[in-house]
Amino acid sequence: METLPLFERTIGEWIEKWAAETPDKEAIVYSDRNLRFTYAQLNERVDNLAKGFMEIGVKKGSNVGIWATNVPDWLTVLYACAKLGAVAVTVNTNYKQSELEYVCQNSDMHTLCIIDRDRTSDFVGMVYTMLPELKTCQRGHLKSERFPVMKNVVFIGQEKYRGMYNIPELLLLGKNSLREEEYVGIKKSVSCHDVVNMQYTSGTTGFPKGVMLSHHNITNNGFLTGEHMKFTADDKLCVCVPLFHCFGVVLATMNVITHGCTEVMVEKFDPLVTLASIHKERCTSVYGVPTMFIAELNHPMFDMFDLSSLRVGIMAGALCPIELMRQVEEKMYMKVTSVYGLTEASPGMTHTRVEQSFEERCTTVGYEFEHTEVAVLDPETGEECPVGVQGELCNRGYNTMKGYYKNPQATAETIDANGWLHSGDLGIKDENGNYRITGRIKDMIIRGGENIYPREIEEFLYKFPGIKDVQVAGIPSKKYGEEVGAFIIPQEDADLHESDIKEFCKGKIAHYKIPKYVLFVEGFPLTGSGKIQKFKLKDVGLEMLKAQGVEVI
Repeated sequence: METLPLFERTIGEWIEKWAAETPDKEAIVYSDRNLRFTYAQLNERVDNLAKGFMEIGVKKGSNVGIWATNVPDWLTVLYACAKLGAVAVTVNTNYKQSELEYVCQNSDMHTLCIIDRDRTSDFVGMVYTMLPELKTCQRGHLKSERFPVMKNVVFIGQEKYRGMYNIPELLLLGKNSLREEEYVGIKKSVSCHDVVNMQYTSGTTGFPKGVMLSHHNITNNGFLTGEHMKFTADDKLCVCVPLFHCFGVVLATMNVITHGCTEVMVEKFDPLVTLASIHKERCTSVYGVPTMFIAELNHPMFDMFDLSSLRVGIMAGALCPIELMRQVEEKMYMKVTSVYGLTEASPGMTHTRVEQSFEERCTTVGYEFEHTEVAVLDPETGEECPVGVQGELCNRGYNTMKGYYKNPQATAETIDANGWLHSGDLGIKDENGNYRITGRIKDMIIRGGENIYPREIEEFLYKFPGIKDVQVAGIPSKKYGEEVGAFIIPQEDADLHESDIKEFCKGKIAHYKIPKYVLFVEGFPLTGSGKIQKFKLKDVGLEMLKAQGVEVI
């Protein structure tokens, strides 16, 4: 019997609920600079920015890009869009010129909000390259031949750039706006079933597609995620994952605003800032992909911080090694849960619950979210697979995306005639109703007719002492089609050799699963959201083998 509800509130209504009920409660905290917003302060700032957006032509249905790390006002922009019925288009901070231009064009972006730079990327310079007209046009009157829909660029910060507005100017415009009655009417017209967020898929295969998600999709997915971890208004969640990805903006932010608790932000992942924020703010929860937890646990100052306030968290976005989960539970004092899903599912399809055993939480991805169906379907027949039989994980329910923006063909390829959203991931359902991920359909290695699932080998290799992280991918082979390649990041003090790894495997796993190639690397190719791009490992392996003078046969 389902007891947890689905809410019909918009994001704006959630913010206003807490601003009215707990106005002095801290909503957003940046511990490293002691910047704090209560729910009342946040709501007022959001209203002023929303009215400022109105003054520069942002309307219901306008697509507004956010190209920034987790800076203060990232969420102000999102929430302002939500109140206006505009759509926040989250732009990956790792994008380069062509990727930025693709998303701006494909999304029919009306307004783009940016920071100055990130790592080696000059965001301001790239925007001027894309929109040279900015340097000569009057603000708000941009006319671009290549981007005819684009009307504004907004700088998220105090600095002033030619042709761009900045956030303080828009806040002032909104505060002095004479259109309050119109604004109230617009807010009332927004439905929870309207699209509020468009996220472009990571692009691990093909061109990125704009995934359209509604208020109803993401607020309920965030709410239920928090319920599975027993969240209350007293929780403080440390958010060090990027907001441009579903992990950050939904599983973290939507969890916080539906529970009226506090979000402790880390602008850009840094293990030291994360640990210090948890320590200083007495955070009860922290999220991360496995590489983040590895960086925290291995930081030389780890033991200086008191993490005993932690209670529960999420490790997701990539393979979660059992030993790593065990270390996090023991050394960071929190129960680790895993959410499985994809952007198109808002993103959570399944989640381990905090009350489940460690074995279930570390070897499965739990069971389906309330109000959804998850099924393992045979990729060939579309029939549901029996318990223990591998197939494609599929989902249908409130969390299914509204579709891909301007791409009905791709939408129909992903959501079938029966309403099943196809994940592209392989898995099984066990006798207890938990799901296990066994691989991705395209990740599967086929060696001489034998199907090999990388995850199985990765889990096995994690047992070898001295391995910090490992990924398994196929390396082309003339003889077998593909051979198994193991890409290993050794622990700092480990002295690992290829022969040791192969000897460790002998007699313990089938001969065809033993890595033909063992390659020691410093890191893996990642998407901006921290997911490992397995398809790139093949090329990395071929280059390394060529450099070693090894002929791939």
